[in-house]
Formats: sequence, C-alpha cells, structure tokens
Amino acid sequence: MRYMAVGAHPDDIEMFCAGTLVRAVQAGHDAIMCVACDGSGGHTAIGPVELTRIRGQEAQSAASIIGAEFIPLGYPDMFIFDDRETRLIFADAIRRARPDVIITHWPHDYHADHRIVSQLVFAASFLATLPNIKTDHPAYPLVTPIYYMDTPASKGFVPTEYVDITETYETKQRMLSCHESQVTWLKEHDNVDILEFMETMARSRGTQCGVRYAEGFRFADVWPRTVTRRLLP
Repeated sequence: MRYMAVGAHPDDIEMFCAGTLVRAVQAGHDAIMCVACDGSGGHTAIGPVELTRIRGQEAQSAASIIGAEFIPLGYPDMFIFDDRETRLIFADAIRRARPDVIITHWPHDYHADHRIVSQLVFAASFLATLPNIKTDHPAYPLVTPIYYMDTPASKGFVPTEYVDITETYETKQRMLSCHESQVTWLKEHDNVDILEFMETMARSRGTQCGVRYAEGFRFADVWPRTVTRRLLP
C-alpha cells in the first residue's frame, strides 16, 4: 500500500502522524510526505528566504529517515487558498503519489492553513480521478480514503481509530528533532518544548487505547470513500 500524508507546514506530519508512517514503512508499505507550505512564517529572527531553505532541508531530512518520498508544494505560510490553480496542484500531487490512503489535517483545526489544506485534500482527491481535468500526471481512479490526524494538544478532536506507535515512537521523535529551527525557536519564543508536547499527546492517546504511545485519527466516512477493512497499519 501507499500512504500519503499531507501537512500544511514542515513538522506537522512528524508531530501528528509520523509514528503511523513508520509502522507502514516497517510493514513494507510506501510513505509519501507532502508539505503544502514553505514554513517561511515560522520565525522572528530568520528571514523568509533563508527560513524557507532551512525548513525545506529539515523536512527532507525527516522524510529521509524512513525513506519517504518528499513532495513540497511551496506555498507561503498563511497564503494558501482553495482556488482553481491550487486544487489542480494538489490533484497533481495526489496523482503523482497514487495513494491508497491519505492522512491530513482535521477540517476544524485551529490554524487557517491546516483547515485550508484539509479542504483542498478532500476536493483534490476527487478531482484527481477525473480524466477530463488535465495535470502533469494522468488521472488516478481511486477516490482515496482519508484519515484526519490529531490537532495540537488534541483540542476538539475525538479519535475514531488509534494506531499503537509504542515501537515507532523513538523514530517519530528523531523525525521531529530534524526540525531544529522550530524546536529552538518555539522554546525561545513561546516557551514550548515541542518534543515534550508531542510526547504528552502520544502518552494521552496511548492511555485512551491501552498502550504506551498512540496516535489518534478520524476517518472521513463518506461515500464513496468508506471501506470494509482497516487501512491504518
């Protein structure tokens, strides 16, 4: 199977679903990490051009840890919109990835970029199936099942499925640690240790399902995406 995670910013995938991607790769499946925005807004001391370069390298390094294909879309932070051009770009990324499962943001997340990316993934994953809509890659026939990943601090999010990441948590931690610019900046600017933040969430979700560490998801249970088998690893 092919698992495609679509995050708004560099580090979103690592924070909310990397443990699941590691499990998928360890089981012999393929992982694709698609990042919509360039991370250029995520600092107060480093300028946008340099920050884009740094955060792109950090995201690539994280993906490389598990051998995931990395697809950056390059939208500036806070300036991604659900319009024709962007839908086509998202659809083409999905056609390129040919996923059996897509993981992305919960539509009601706190961040505008997260919500827009969620909306774009839902629309573009259907658009990608239509041969009359032309992009660089040919149409992909599957209306791909979508799982929504957790929100920061799990605010407003009630999982319908869990993945035990106890055995993959250390790799998830290594992947998030690649984002050194954010690990450092958030400590200095917001007094937030994102590695500790991630562990707290994983322990909480683990407690809910009887394991040490877990990630929680909600399935987009709408026709024709519903299936009769479990898709998460």
